[in-house]
Amino acid sequence: MNDFTRSVDLLHRAMDVSTLRYQVTANNLANAEVPNFKRTSVNFESELKRALESETAARDAFQMVTTDPRHVQSELPIDYRSVEPRRVTDYLSTSKANGNNVDAEQEAMEVLKIQLNYKLLSQLQAFQFAQLRTAIKK
Repeated sequence: MNDFTRSVDLLHRAMDVSTLRYQVTANNLANAEVPNFKRTSVNFESELKRALESETAARDAFQMVTTDPRHVQSELPIDYRSVEPRRVTDYLSTSKANGNNVDAEQEAMEVLKIQLNYKLLSQLQAFQFAQLRTAIKK
């Protein structure tokens, strides 16, 4: 896979995760006053980082050849395309007397952060295609 395809794919996946984050945060805000509701967040970047680092490490690592399925396998790199965002529910904290842990002000700030992040990602994607157009013209 070439660098352009990989970059566009990563940007596309990041935009999808931003959309999911927006939906999850909107759900948190909608349920800010529901008794015993627990806020949910989206975890993606840490797993993606782990997958990208495993690919980098595998390029320079010793590859053990196995001839039988019962042999011990060497650690295979994680394909970044297999990483999916996870919804994580916070059961440990409680910020209100009714058992709800959603802080509406914090969630509103999260919405703004998600919107800015999505705008940045779309500008990066536009830049990638602008570079491609420039290369094709020459």
